[in-house]
Amino acid sequence: MRDTRESRLLLVLLIAIAFALITVDIRGGQDSPVQGARRAAATVFGPVENGVSGAVDPIGNAIGAVRDSGTRHDRISQLERENAALKAELGSDSRDRSKLRQLNKLLKTAGAGQYGIKGAQVIAIGAAQGFSWTVTIDAGANDGIKRDMTVLNGDGLVGRVTTVGPDTATVLLANDPDFTVGTRMEKTDELGFATGQGDRPLRVQLLNGKAKIKKGERLVTFGSQGDKPFVPGVPVGKVVRVDPSGGDLTRTVYVQPFVGFTKLDIVGVVVSAPRKDPRDEVLPHKPKPAPTVTVTATPSAPADGNANNAAAGNGQQ
Repeated sequence: MRDTRESRLLLVLLIAIAFALITVDIRGGQDSPVQGARRAAATVFGPVENGVSGAVDPIGNAIGAVRDSGTRHDRISQLERENAALKAELGSDSRDRSKLRQLNKLLKTAGAGQYGIKGAQVIAIGAAQGFSWTVTIDAGANDGIKRDMTVLNGDGLVGRVTTVGPDTATVLLANDPDFTVGTRMEKTDELGFATGQGDRPLRVQLLNGKAKIKKGERLVTFGSQGDKPFVPGVPVGKVVRVDPSGGDLTRTVYVQPFVGFTKLDIVGVVVSAPRKDPRDEVLPHKPKPAPTVTVTATPSAPADGNANNAAAGNGQQ
């Protein structure tokens, strides 16, 4: 019990001394008698404080990084959005350039044939059932579209209009098995009827069974009475194979269409037929063949020395 009382008395005494020193230090200000002791303590414990501060700085930096991570994440997200928008804009420009090229080609074809057209875009394809090949375009009765009008693009014959709604229409494509169009051969004027065969070349029955046809020859539409469903002079395709077994009445040839039916986009519906048959004017001009250069080799005369040696040899004999 004595040790406990002494310890308590010592604790009380130390507390009293501490309060007394605090009171003296506060009243003394810069002239405080304990200022020297404070400086000595700072000299001794300052490096320790700096070491502790250095050890704690990485933690503080990490806390700051966590605090700033939200701002950085927002900036990264913004940059990603800007990058995606730029890519979309570039892609849109690419599509716009493609549509512009198709439209220019379509207008050139329509101008060559003097066709009055209504431009349209393919917005849907028909149900892939059986051998049906149809597309839907974004032009209809409100745009002056009627049934049995010719549809073309910059490459040639696309098909004919079969069903018309107020703002859309259905087009039966030229490669559909139910599609038939009258054709005329370029230059020779041989007539025939082309029938679709799906993804295979068109089958053309020529009316002249003895017609002389070669691969690469081209066909255009012959035209219908009243220009419906087909106007004349629209490019159809070129011959890729000739059936060798020609009959007396007809002859069969196979024609690769100019139009790619699996990648249709911009098309034109002929709402006004040409005043006269453009015949072959709408077909693209064939490139001229490169000139053939003929090189003739002429044997050179023997040198004088060789000629003399030959003569001397003949004399010795």
